[in-house]
Order: sequence, then C-alpha cells, then structure tokens
Amino acid sequence: QVQLVESGGGLVQTGGSLRLSCAASGRTISRYVMGWFRQAPGKERDLLTAISWSGARTYYADSVKGRFTISRDNAKNTMYLQMNSLKPEDTAVYYCALPASPLTWPSTYDYWGQGTQVTVSS
Repeated sequence: QVQLVESGGGLVQTGGSLRLSCAASGRTISRYVMGWFRQAPGKERDLLTAISWSGARTYYADSVKGRFTISRDNAKNTMYLQMNSLKPEDTAVYYCALPASPLTWPSTYDYWGQGTQVTVSS
C-alpha cells in the first residue's frame, strides 16, 4: 500500500520561505517521477513541479519558476520542495504525488498525499 505524507506547511509572511517534505512508504521511489501540486480554494489542482527518478530532469510551472526548487533523496524515499520569495497567491493546499508507472516522463499521477496547508500573509 503506497502512502505519501507531506509535512512542512504553515503560515509565513510575504517574502518568506518554507520547505515541504513528502515521505513515501509502501514503494521505493527511485524508479518514479514525483510531483508537487497545489490547490487554492475554488480552483483546480495544478501541477507545480516534477522531478525525474534520478533527479536529472525537472519541470516547473511558470508561476513558481525561479522561486521554488524540487529535489529528492531516494535513499530516504523522500521528496522536497523549497519555496522562497513566497507570495499571498501561493496560499493553497500542497500535495505530493506519485505515478503508478515507473520510468515515464512526463507522468500521470495515481497516488496522492493528504496535503499540507501553506498560507502566505500579506
């Protein structure tokens, strides 16, 4: 049974930073793309960033390019999202996700964490 658990969300002021973590269990992530999504109230869940199984390839949405950095530690079965220069419009629930199919770029995502709230105050 695959489980993804996000942590690290919270309340931060505009311009501040947060680091999210996504710990996976029930599957070794080293052969899988992983991604971070977010969903603001009344909006769809959007893909923010993704990282290939080795970490050699990354994707960033324009809205976070240059401010957010995705990384992974396969030995710890964990993915990270470093978020800098946060803005009020970054306020959302952040989800990590894992596809069912290995070694596929880009991927569709089948497993989701429960989400962690990020709130950026102005």
